[in-house]
Amino acid sequence: MSKPTYELATIIKNYKHSFIQKHQPLKFQLRALHAIELCRTSHLGGHVDQCASCNHIRISYNSCRNRHCPKCQLTNKERWILAREKDLLPTTYFHVVFTIPQELNTYCIQQPKELYNILFEASKETIETFARDEKHLGAKIGMISLLHTWGQNLSLHPHVHMIVTGGGLTDIDLWKQTKSKGLFLFPIKAMRVIYKNKFMEKLTVFLKRKNNAMDIKLRRELYNKNWIVYAKQPFGGPKQVIEYLGRYSHKIAISNHRIKSIAEGKVSFTYKDYADNSKQKLMTLDSEEFLRRFCLHILPPKFTKIRHYGILANRYKPLLREYQFSLGIIIAKKETQTWKNITKTKLNFDVDKCPCCKTGTMIRLQSFEANAPPLKLIAKLKQNSIA
Repeated sequence: MSKPTYELATIIKNYKHSFIQKHQPLKFQLRALHAIELCRTSHLGGHVDQCASCNHIRISYNSCRNRHCPKCQLTNKERWILAREKDLLPTTYFHVVFTIPQELNTYCIQQPKELYNILFEASKETIETFARDEKHLGAKIGMISLLHTWGQNLSLHPHVHMIVTGGGLTDIDLWKQTKSKGLFLFPIKAMRVIYKNKFMEKLTVFLKRKNNAMDIKLRRELYNKNWIVYAKQPFGGPKQVIEYLGRYSHKIAISNHRIKSIAEGKVSFTYKDYADNSKQKLMTLDSEEFLRRFCLHILPPKFTKIRHYGILANRYKPLLREYQFSLGIIIAKKETQTWKNITKTKLNFDVDKCPCCKTGTMIRLQSFEANAPPLKLIAKLKQNSIA
């Protein structure tokens, strides 16, 4: 993939002060913006490498490792996917999406951690309710739940994508397939009602604890709405599950490649208009509004955005391994992949290969601390290489 022309870090650097004055973002949002701005700059330190063949010198700066940074997710994504491959079963997998009505966006902005936890819990309990019912399955099911909070235009659109096993383990640890024979998971209309009731019940308890009762008119409106629970076509198999996870597991609100221009206090970026046959369009926003929308999707510190439930949860891992073994699936223990191995095997980029001669190996000469680029050392090395 080619290097993007424009970067989120540039927008933050150029317009953060006017944005802060106008919108007063929260402290954890400011910390994320600061990290993204400094990512791969001398402010975070780095190292100097030299090619063993042609003496080419390369300066590399450290990454911020913030989970909202568009530069820092590739290796994290690949490492997580490698771990998930070990948990796959030879069964059908379903893709279910649970959303929050836009009337609740105000609560999501004010109390994101609590509202998103309720979203996770209500959606999980909805699937479990149907899975436990003998009429629908009668077994413990497995789920991977991923939180997304954005729409293509950076508006607030909280929803979870759930990957659900098309069956589960009974009380005597026998596999039981869903009764639909892989055509659908559970009745969608019934799932919508259960999900709505569970979410509203949990939200009411939370607001009561905060002495912040919901307006009766809003409460009635929410109960009268048809909440959206969308069940997509089942995945073709474990391979398709991995491909999906590769696209969405560590996705952030916007990538640098979608940013098309930064000029005169305006930011233009591409987006898919799903209301118009997914046509790609260009949106232009004031820089402060762009950053405000981006900050809507910065999650609270330590908030877990990918969660595993049922037989895919960590505490059920021994049981899962036993069942895999009974099927003849042997999970070999592999050493933890380094980021260099991941970039080479998964991203087709060898960081140790010289970018100049394309054949030599880059050797680490020196690491340096933040704000301390080794200029004297580099100048000396260049003189020696010329000589």
